Amino acid sequence: MRRIPIKVSILHSELRNRFMKNNNISILFDVQELYYLPQYLPVYHEFLKRNKGNATFVFHHGKFDKIIESIIKSENLNHTWVQSNVQANEFYQNQKADWIFFGNTFPFLNQIHEVSKSIQLGHGVGPKSSYYTKSDTPTTVRFVEGEYRTNRLRNIYPDNNFVNVGFAKLDPILNGDMVGLDLNALDLDPTKKTMVYAPTFYPSSIERFPKNFPKDFQDLNIMIKPHYFSLSKDKYKKQRELLEHWSQYDNVYLAKVDDYSLVPFMATADLLMSDASSAIIEFAALDKPVIWCNFLKLRWTYRGIFSYRLKKRMDKDYNEYSKIAVRSDSYDILKKNVKEQLLNPASLSKDRLHYANKLAGSLDGKASERIIDYLLENK
Repeated sequence: MRRIPIKVSILHSELRNRFMKNNNISILFDVQELYYLPQYLPVYHEFLKRNKGNATFVFHHGKFDKIIESIIKSENLNHTWVQSNVQANEFYQNQKADWIFFGNTFPFLNQIHEVSKSIQLGHGVGPKSSYYTKSDTPTTVRFVEGEYRTNRLRNIYPDNNFVNVGFAKLDPILNGDMVGLDLNALDLDPTKKTMVYAPTFYPSSIERFPKNFPKDFQDLNIMIKPHYFSLSKDKYKKQRELLEHWSQYDNVYLAKVDDYSLVPFMATADLLMSDASSAIIEFAALDKPVIWCNFLKLRWTYRGIFSYRLKKRMDKDYNEYSKIAVRSDSYDILKKNVKEQLLNPASLSKDRLHYANKLAGSLDGKASERIIDYLLENK
């Protein structure tokens, strides 16, 4: 009589183990650009917490492989390298993972969908029209930041699958896991207020700042976090020259390529300045003052009779910046606005959070949890 319960117990154990094994999933993260990592990593860490399978990062060879290798080591990432999208596709065909994350479009999605499900997880929530058009080639699911943008995407692409989860990139700050940077280690003064200047590569405000701009803010620490392209692309050499000049000032820290994430800079700073960048929305979501640099260096092909090209490049969400940040139409106006906002950081708090919720979604720090829940439930 005693043997029967033992057999039943063993059977239940085997069934449970088989179920748990079958419930595991395999995930691949396509890292075509280094700046995709800050959005991927919170999702990856949440996946590790669940202990529900395995994940691999697929890095594309490029100019900064040595820097990426050091990041891989520090983050302890299971990874592989590819030379191109063609080679990446060959790897994906062989691996047959349950899910593959993409930060942008991928040219072989039809082949991918023969062996795996695909995910689009954008790296930013900026105002460029490419935010929406990257869904021209549909993935199995696209995770979106908030009800407003989810509804817009569904109206544009009614046959695609969009799921509102929030903005995973901010989870580490919202959850208190990100403590910020050591100002002493950056040769900055921890007794001063700190602002971060996070310009994008184009259209950018960099060339519209004076050569001695750090001198105008000697009473502040200035952390400059340019877009990855400003530091890596040959066509933005002029921007790099100006950035490197500013870095010579005692109150300036210029981010390096291996400072690939804006997140620790946002966790540290008291105020942010930016232009046509997702950074404006991201920082506003933390309920800190934001200055919108609305004085941009435009190529002649974007001026005058060609100004329609800028309007085409920028989505209508760009108009919301004046509601989420303090608009500065010149450098002189910017100087005045910086001082006012540091003196009264809560003055625009209500509007800031309202529009941050609209453009970045729920700010509860659980976007990564919702993403992993979806992947497990829709294997």
